[in-house]
Amino acid sequence: MKILYITTIGSTMNFFGSFIKELLEKDHSVDIAANLKVREVPNCYHEWGCKVHPLTCSRSPLSKGNLIAIKEIQRLVADNHYDIVHCHTPIAAACTRIACRKVRKQGTKVFYTAHGFHFYKGAPLKNWLIFYPIEKLCSYWTDVLITINTEDYEFAKRKLKVKRTEYVSGVGIDASRFTQVSVSKDAKREEIGVPKEAFFMLSVGELNSNKNHEVIIQAMAQLKNPLLHYGIAGKGGLRDQLIALADALGVGNNVHLLGYRNDIPELYKAADVCVFPSLREGLGLAAIEGMASGLPLIVSNNRGTRCYALDNVNAIVCPAGHDAKPYADAIMRLMNDSALVTAMSQYNQQAAQKYDVSIINDCMRRIYGF
Repeated sequence: MKILYITTIGSTMNFFGSFIKELLEKDHSVDIAANLKVREVPNCYHEWGCKVHPLTCSRSPLSKGNLIAIKEIQRLVADNHYDIVHCHTPIAAACTRIACRKVRKQGTKVFYTAHGFHFYKGAPLKNWLIFYPIEKLCSYWTDVLITINTEDYEFAKRKLKVKRTEYVSGVGIDASRFTQVSVSKDAKREEIGVPKEAFFMLSVGELNSNKNHEVIIQAMAQLKNPLLHYGIAGKGGLRDQLIALADALGVGNNVHLLGYRNDIPELYKAADVCVFPSLREGLGLAAIEGMASGLPLIVSNNRGTRCYALDNVNAIVCPAGHDAKPYADAIMRLMNDSALVTAMSQYNQQAAQKYDVSIINDCMRRIYGF
């Protein structure tokens, strides 16, 4: 088969390396198209011989570059006669499905993996007004829609006009990276400035408003416990704001903004709990990696975390929002109940195996038909 992957930004391709490598090993051909000016595709695709094509699409639905991207995709698919065009991310997916209307009549199949619809129960009205009509229209030009959480799957089955809808539990993690990592907990903590006797919470994710890291900082201020430390691995525009908030609340010395990291499995092994307070998530890969590391979860209640976070079983589930008290209560409970921490840890390490990339790739092979 000849396959084209399309995404808004090149770095999204980080998630698909394992399956694409398998496609190439089976003598299928894989090309990639993305906006390379924002972020490049990982180097591995160049090393594997994939052709990488630049697009002008943007994350903004109102960008003129998206109209140009439609024309670019039309030329690309007309020249290369792909068997499957597999798109990711909402705007690139909309451009792709508009562009591929004619080639679908010639046998090309259009797949779309929705990594969490922007419209969902509780979403802002503007999300429904902008993204739902686009998705509804484009569903007529979609052969296979792949959803990564059960709520999106059920909604798509009821409301969208896709030929075929599939549920796949995420993009997959290499569970062994987290279960088999060997690191000295004390040494890792010393490296990042966390005392060995501390109760250390860890979040992994971009520093943006949706990740809601400030609610954990506020919870720490409520608890006033000097042994409570919080690390955030990720970069983003809210770094200075989070530092200022922590300093203003008197917990600045206990909040560790770790930036972009290549040692996430080791950081999880140094932590006592994985904290994931996002306002919305399509699924929440970081929390699943925390599970694989054997950590209990403190999460917000959203359509992504509801797929795997069971309150009082493997997680303490808090209302999604900016109220810090439920998070403070959850933190205090885990700090004081070592038996609960142990039970949750044991459950999570086993439960995370269903999200292993080998299982996800099995699902993708079935969907691709080989």
